[in-house]
Amino acid sequence: MPGLLRGVARTAVVAGTATAVSNRVSRRQQGRWAQQEQQQYQEPPPAAPAPAPAAPADDMTSKIDQLKQLGDLKAQGVLTEAEFEEQKRRILG
Repeated sequence: MPGLLRGVARTAVVAGTATAVSNRVSRRQQGRWAQQEQQQYQEPPPAAPAPAPAAPADDMTSKIDQLKQLGDLKAQGVLTEAEFEEQKRRILG
């Protein structure tokens, strides 16, 4: 009888572990799929507005303010590194 009980207990442990692992894998896959779907339907972030022409004395202050705004947008994840660099070139160029 002890051998039978040990076998039943071992089977229960193996089955429970397999169920837990299977559930975890399923949840992880569903999370990935949901994330992929969400990324598909997200609208692309709006492009940063083109810099407005400013007076020559106020030009440097305006450029600094625009660069700060671009930095904030990049830090928030609205702009990618490439978009940030492109807008920075436009402001400084």
